[in-house]
Amino acid sequence: MAGAGGLVSWGDEAGKHALPYVSARSRSAPARAVAADDRLTADEAFGLASQGTALVWQGDYHNARQLLQALGRRLDKRRTKLPPVEQPGARFNTVRMQQAQRASVLGLLLVPVADDAVPLRRAPDVRAALSEALTDRPTQFVLPLRDLLAFISAHEWRKNGVPIRALAGRKIHPHFGVFPPTRQDYIDLVGRAPLPAGDVAFDLGTGSGVLGAVLLHRGVPRLVATDAAPAALTCAAENFERLGFADRVTTVGATLWPEGKANLVVCNPPWLPAKAGTSLESAVYDPESAMLRGFLGGLRAHLLPDGEGWLVMSDLAGHLGLRRQGELTEMFAAAGLAVLGRLEAAPSPRGARDTADPFFFARSREVVSLWRLGTST
Repeated sequence: MAGAGGLVSWGDEAGKHALPYVSARSRSAPARAVAADDRLTADEAFGLASQGTALVWQGDYHNARQLLQALGRRLDKRRTKLPPVEQPGARFNTVRMQQAQRASVLGLLLVPVADDAVPLRRAPDVRAALSEALTDRPTQFVLPLRDLLAFISAHEWRKNGVPIRALAGRKIHPHFGVFPPTRQDYIDLVGRAPLPAGDVAFDLGTGSGVLGAVLLHRGVPRLVATDAAPAALTCAAENFERLGFADRVTTVGATLWPEGKANLVVCNPPWLPAKAGTSLESAVYDPESAMLRGFLGGLRAHLLPDGEGWLVMSDLAGHLGLRRQGELTEMFAAAGLAVLGRLEAAPSPRGARDTADPFFFARSREVVSLWRLGTST
């Protein structure tokens, strides 16, 4: 998920420097960089970053965090007016553009790393966070402070885990770059849908392994979990082992569908049919609904008689103008699938209650569904 993207060069009182650039967002190294420390004002920093100049921080670590927050506030004040909610597609695209611009500017505040330590005053111990997020990293490099904070946050999620109601409170421990199961609404649906009889289930795009773990917790004898991302398979395998399910699971990488057939196939594809701005967004955005179409198109060929396919899907895309009303059920029919049942849950994220959210108009109406699909006659 993260890697090197060229060199960052800058000069200071000690001379000229050049170090590899590492980013969680697979961006190229900034073309211009200057040394910066506690003497730099937030307005000066904002002026430089707005023009594309990176700031290689050499001052106090906590002051760098405060500067990052100050840059964020200045960016928020400059946001353009959004299209009205009556134009949801235009509003969505404008917000996405603003988010990308914000990330680009904030990503220009860089911190140095040497031998897995940040050589700044009051810097925390980041060895575990770096080793978990960057499996292949140089000895010395610079990276955006924003990314380092994301690594640290991901390490805390991984260390502490997320309690899952449908697992009787047992925890899933997400890795960096793997979508954390912080929303419980869709997980609860998998926890209460009626299980079809049979010996094997497929979990397509397993991610952290949370939905597969719920199925195993409910008594599914054997699970085949797939994911195209190696980091996700590693994460899922560790969670299955931690929960005591490893002997009932086979993991398969680099594909959506495993070989064979199953009594139950579960798929929770990304919910928004739009292009991911970074690799980290691939759990949210599914360009041209590729994974969704792959699941629907392959389901008939992989279901045993009387088997079911469970599609976990939000209708948020429809409220954002990204999917037509009725388009999803049209896709079911085109794939030769029948709706056997549907379970619904009210959304749980803060955005559904936060009136300041630019997508409140959509999140407040969102419905999350588990569609039980079978082969139509």
